[in-house]
Amino acid sequence: MQTSSLPPSSKTVLQILDNGGAMTHKDLVTKSKLAPRTVRYALKKLKERQMIIEKFNFRDARQIIYQNRPKQTNEPPKACA
Repeated sequence: MQTSSLPPSSKTVLQILDNGGAMTHKDLVTKSKLAPRTVRYALKKLKERQMIIEKFNFRDARQIIYQNRPKQTNEPPKACA
């Protein structure tokens, strides 16, 4: 997926999710040092491009956990010998 057309805030959030795994909005604000509103915008853009997944947080139902969408390859599966 192309990241060149993403805003800088979305690239930052995506990189943080790449390095740190699944996180809440609050975690992303803390790690990125961006404003909460900016992080919301970045997440919105990433969701529009289907680059992240939202998961339900069982520990706190008021929060959503965000994580990168697994990368899919176009290569066929390798046969076992």
